[in-house]
Amino acid sequence: MHNILYLTERQLAELTHRSIKSWQRDRIRGGGIPFIKCGGKILYDMSDIEKWMNDRKFNSTSAYAGGE
Repeated sequence: MHNILYLTERQLAELTHRSIKSWQRDRIRGGGIPFIKCGGKILYDMSDIEKWMNDRKFNSTSAYAGGE
């Protein structure tokens, strides 16, 4: 059995310090973290969250191009 962890949008918002509304907007616009809709709940795979976070790592502020 695989140890796959899923977070709700509330848990994701707490982890990333972004509002639930920001994550909802990302889902509408596209380009955010892939999500799963399951029985009316929105879930995010932890491996996708980690990839999203790793894509936003920087070694200096000059390497940061803005955005979220």
